[in-house]
Amino acid sequence: MGSSSVITPEDVLESLMNDGTIDALRLKIINQLKANEELKNTTIKMAEQSKVLNTSGAEKQTKRELFDALRQELETPVLEMASKSVWELILDSNGLGKEISETVERVFCKLSGREPPLFPHSNDVVLLPEKAVGDEKRKGKEKDCENEKENSKSKSKKRSFNDMNANGSATDITGKSTDTPAAPHDAN
Repeated sequence: MGSSSVITPEDVLESLMNDGTIDALRLKIINQLKANEELKNTTIKMAEQSKVLNTSGAEKQTKRELFDALRQELETPVLEMASKSVWELILDSNGLGKEISETVERVFCKLSGREPPLFPHSNDVVLLPEKAVGDEKRKGKEKDCENEKENSKSKSKKRSFNDMNANGSATDITGKSTDTPAAPHDAN
């Protein structure tokens, strides 16, 4: 694809899928979930405190019956915790999330023929010396003063709604004069 064609998110995704990047990222996410001790411990506690295992007669059930009952009880809350953990990994601006962003940007640049990085990263912030910062603030204040002067000049040229209405030049959006009633009065 040349730099003249529009690169869509689907193009980037297709490239990531075809070159194995999606599978590699998925594997990293799975491995990080497996290594998440907090997630493991919480899941174990939930199983230990489950109604299924703590109900009298549970010891008489088959493993399959216990597993099915546990799954029915705990599947949704455990998957919600896992989903939350995955999103934290994906959105982490220092870890896997940063890697995902940089990979997507690199593939987009490759497809569009541009040079990365497209956007400066937060770590690439250029610090100005204090004198330059002071000069920039002063210039900004001078510009604000000039804008205020311009606005005060233009304010005197504006007519108020009441002035326009008194002259009969105020109309509503339908083009009718504002002193025309919106609905006819009943003669009752």
